[in-house]
Amino acid sequence: MNQSIAVGLDGSAESAAAAHWAAREAILRERPLLLVHCEEGPSPVGFRVGETEARERWAEALLVDASDALRGAHPHLRVSTMAVDGPPDVALTEVAPTSEMLVLGSRGLGTVSGHVLGSVGLAVLRGSERPVVLVRGTEEAERETRGHGAYGPVVVGIDTDRPSDALLAFAFEEAAQRACPLCVLHSAATPPLYGSGMAYEPAVTEQLTRKVEAKLNDLMAPWQQRWPTVGVDVRATIGRAADQILESGAGAGLVVVGRRIRRSSVGAHIGPVTHNVLRHASSPVAVVAHH
Repeated sequence: MNQSIAVGLDGSAESAAAAHWAAREAILRERPLLLVHCEEGPSPVGFRVGETEARERWAEALLVDASDALRGAHPHLRVSTMAVDGPPDVALTEVAPTSEMLVLGSRGLGTVSGHVLGSVGLAVLRGSERPVVLVRGTEEAERETRGHGAYGPVVVGIDTDRPSDALLAFAFEEAAQRACPLCVLHSAATPPLYGSGMAYEPAVTEQLTRKVEAKLNDLMAPWQQRWPTVGVDVRATIGRAADQILESGAGAGLVVVGRRIRRSSVGAHIGPVTHNVLRHASSPVAVVAHH
């Protein structure tokens, strides 16, 4: 089945940047692009409730203009549109299973690099088992998504104790398609037994780092055999995982993190590391659900 790359479009600069990013992704994967607009209540341009026809005309124009712009930038791109009624989080979650990937725009936190993980994005991340990518609506993001130059590296954070095949497969595939390096990162916490003083001793840090590096290299060996064209940079660090991913991911073409699929109705289900990366990353972030 030739699944599409779907992107949510609401007329904001953030969703426009997401659409351009998704267009490049669709070209890389040789997939069609699906632009999805969800309408619930007054539209973003300020129509009052009850002005149904005006909202429908606005939504139609939004989709037409966006698809025309994307076809103009990418003449061989196959673009289709979908307008649906109802809450955006519900509609997008329903679109996700029929798509290879879902892309959403994300607003920056003022002058600080970061994502605002609002109720729609959180609900979609929680409800979708397909990869979801959040793209910021900054000038830098728009230059990256509209440009045709070399891609920045792909950065993936993994747990060496519970590595996910789905997470690594996605990261390697992205790096291979982009012909860019892949940085595989694991950050180990300092064991409490070392105490607050010894935790920062160079010898202790070096010993822990070497141990993590050896485990990472063993984990990566079969993946590098499977993807021989991908240059892999293994990085073992000591400290908070989210901080290390954010530092390594600054300027990356894509940051890849995971979330474990949980059936419980309690909690956000994306984990503290992924949540912090989503809030503060300046690069596009892909969240891959896995068991």
